Amino acid sequence: MTFSTRAALTAFLLASVVAPASAEQVFNRIASFPVAQNLPQGEDKATSSEIITATADGNTLIYSDAPGGTIGFIDITDAKAPKAGGSLKIDGEPNSVAAAGTKVLVTIDDTKDLTKPAGRLGVVDIASKKLENTCDLGGQPDSVVVAPDGTFAAIAIENQRDEDLNDGALPQLPAGELLIVSLNNGVPACDSIKRVDVTGLATVVPEDPEPEFVNINANGEIALTLQENNHVIIIDSKTAKVTGHFTAGTVDLEGVDAKTDGSLNFSGKLTAVPREPDAVKWLGTDRLVIANEGDYKGGSRGFTIFDRSGKVLFDAGMTLEHEIARHGHFPEKRAKNKGIEPEGMEAAVFNGQQYFFVLSERGSMIAVYKDTGGEPELVQLLPSGVSPEGAVAIPGRNLLASANEADLGEDGGPRSHVMIYELAEGEKAYPTIVSKDVDGKLIGWGALSGLVGDADKDGILYAVNDSVYAMQPSIFTIDTTKKPAEITNVVRITRNGQPAQKLDIEGIALDGKGGFWLASEGDSAKLVGHGLYNVNAKGEIKSEIGLPAELLAGESRYGLEGITTTGSGDDLTLWMAIQREWKDDPKGQVKLLSYKPKSKEWAAVRYPLEKAEKGWIGLSEITANGDYLYIVERDNQVGDAARLKKLYRVSIKDLKPAKIGGELQLVTKEEVHDFLPDLKSATNGYVLDKLEGFAFDKSGKAFMVTDNDGVDDSSGETLFLPVTLKVTN
Repeated sequence: MTFSTRAALTAFLLASVVAPASAEQVFNRIASFPVAQNLPQGEDKATSSEIITATADGNTLIYSDAPGGTIGFIDITDAKAPKAGGSLKIDGEPNSVAAAGTKVLVTIDDTKDLTKPAGRLGVVDIASKKLENTCDLGGQPDSVVVAPDGTFAAIAIENQRDEDLNDGALPQLPAGELLIVSLNNGVPACDSIKRVDVTGLATVVPEDPEPEFVNINANGEIALTLQENNHVIIIDSKTAKVTGHFTAGTVDLEGVDAKTDGSLNFSGKLTAVPREPDAVKWLGTDRLVIANEGDYKGGSRGFTIFDRSGKVLFDAGMTLEHEIARHGHFPEKRAKNKGIEPEGMEAAVFNGQQYFFVLSERGSMIAVYKDTGGEPELVQLLPSGVSPEGAVAIPGRNLLASANEADLGEDGGPRSHVMIYELAEGEKAYPTIVSKDVDGKLIGWGALSGLVGDADKDGILYAVNDSVYAMQPSIFTIDTTKKPAEITNVVRITRNGQPAQKLDIEGIALDGKGGFWLASEGDSAKLVGHGLYNVNAKGEIKSEIGLPAELLAGESRYGLEGITTTGSGDDLTLWMAIQREWKDDPKGQVKLLSYKPKSKEWAAVRYPLEKAEKGWIGLSEITANGDYLYIVERDNQVGDAARLKKLYRVSIKDLKPAKIGGELQLVTKEEVHDFLPDLKSATNGYVLDKLEGFAFDKSGKAFMVTDNDGVDDSSGETLFLPVTLKVTN
C-alpha cells in the first residue's frame, strides 16, 4: 500500500467516525395563507379553497373556490412567505383545477337544475390570469386531471343526485360519464373530446354511476371512482375503453366510536361497511389507493390499496382513525356519521421515496405514509387547517400544499387557508401532545382546558376537558418529559358511579389530599350551574359547592375559567377567575373570586381587562405560584385578527378580597409574558384563539395548552408548549 493510498484510507476512516448520522427527513408546516387575502380591496365575504394545483416551476399555487365563483393564485416563490396573487372571477362554479404548462384547466359547473346538468372546461392563461376559452362538456363536471406527459386531460362528469329528492335515493338520471380531451401546450381541443360510457358496470345502481374522482398513471391509464356505487374503473386513454373494473367492497370494523353521545368510546363494531371511495391515486402503474370517505350508505373511515385486478393488498381499517384520536383530532360530533372522513389524497415521489397523503376532512389532518410495496408506514400526521379538501405535492421543491375549504370567519372562527409544508431534516413540530394507550385501550381526548402541576413529581401535569365531552368529564395525566408530551392516564369524573353530567370543567387545582378541586362554568340556558367540585383520586365527586345567590344575581354564561389554591389546612383558599364581565361589573373589569372551604366564606376582588380592538377579552386561567396569582388574559380572535394572548400576575399579599355585593378592590396587574410569538412560531399555522390552560410543574417550569373545541368548527390543533418566563417569584 502506498503512502498516498494509506493516507486516503485513514482520512476516509476518520471521516466515517466523526461524521454525524444523517438526520431524519420530516414534513413540517412552514407557512399558512388565508385565502381571504386574495379578495379585492374593501371586499369581505366568505372564501374557500378546495382543489389545488401548482405550476410546473412550483412557484405558483392555484385553487378553486366554488362558493366564491373564483380561482385564486398564490405566489410561493418564497414558500415560507406566500403572497396573494389575486383571483379570477368565473361565471359559474369552478370546482376543480389542474395546471397544464402555462395554462390551468378549470371545470365549471353551470347546472341550474339537477335533471339538466351542464358544465364547461375553461382554459386560463396563468401569466395574464384571463379565461381564454371554454369547451362545452354536456354535463356536470367534478374532478379534472392532466396526464403526466401533458397530452390529455380526463374529466369526471358526475351529474350528481339531488340529496333532497327521495332522501337522495339512486338512481337519478341522467347518468354521468368520463371525458378524455386532447391538449396542445395545455390548451384543450374541444372537438377531440372522447366520451366513455361507464354505466352497466357497478353492482349498486349500474345505470347511474355518478363518477367522482379521476387519476392517471405514467402509462396513460385512467382510474375513476364511482363513490355512491362503491366501484373503481380503469380506462385506456388511447382507446377510450374500459379495461378493468371492480367493486371497492366492504369491510368489518372493530374499535369504532360510532355514537355521537358526548364521549369518546372506541369499543364498537360495524359490519359490512361499503368503502365508497372518493379520491383515488395510482401507486406506480399496478396499484391503486383509495380514500374511503363514504357518501350514500358507507364510508369505512380509512383507505385501501388494491392491485389493478381489485385484489385488496392493504386496508387501513381503524388504524388511521385511532391514530388521529391519539392526536386529539377525533371529531366526536361526526362519530355516528363516517368519523374522520378520509376524502382527498395526493401521491408523489420525494427523493426516491414514494409517499401518499390521506386527507381527513373532519379530523382536519393529513396522514403521511411511505409506500413500502406492502403495508404502508405511517410516518406523520400533519395539522391542516379546517376541512382539507385538496392537496398538491411539489417534489422538486420538497413541498406539499393543502387547501382547506371551511371558512368560519362569520362566526369568529378561522378563515379558509392554504397550508404549505416542507420535507427537510429536522424534528416533527406537530403533534405537541399525544395520548398513550393504557392496558391496550386507546385514550381519546380533546378540548383541554385547565392545567395544574403535580405536587410531588417534576414534569407531571393534570388537565381537564370541557363540556364538549358532556358524558365523559375527565382528568388527564400528562408527562411533559416526553416529546411530544404524553397523556399517560385518564380518570373519569363520576357522580354516584355514573359519568357526571351537567359539567363544563374549565379549571383544576390540587386539594392537598390526593384529589382535586374543579371549577365548572355554568350556562343557565343549558341547565348547567356554576360551581365547584371536590373529587378524590378516583374522580368521584365528594362535594359540590354552588355559587352564592348574591353573586348569581348578576350571572352570565361566561363564568368560572380557572381555579387555584393558596394556603393550606384551615387557611386553604380557593381562587377562581370569572371569564367576562357579569351584570354587576363595571365595563372592563371582572371578578377574581375567593372561597374558604373551612369557613365557607365567599369574597372577591376586581381585575382590570385590556381593551379589545375586536370581539371581546376575558380570562381563561388562574394559577398560584410563589407570591403571585398568574392569570391568562386573551381575546377571542383567531389568525391574523388575534391581538392579545398574555400572562399577567397579581401579588397575593396585596389581595384584599371583600364581601360580594360591596365595594371590591381593583387589583394591580403586571404583564409577565406575551404568548402570541409562541402561538405564531410553534407550527407556522394561524394563531389559535383558545389559550385556556397554564400551569407550573413542581420544579417551576411553566406550560400552556390551547383548547381545540373537540374539533367542532375548529382545526383540531392543540398546542401544548413549555413557556419561558423572564420573571422571578
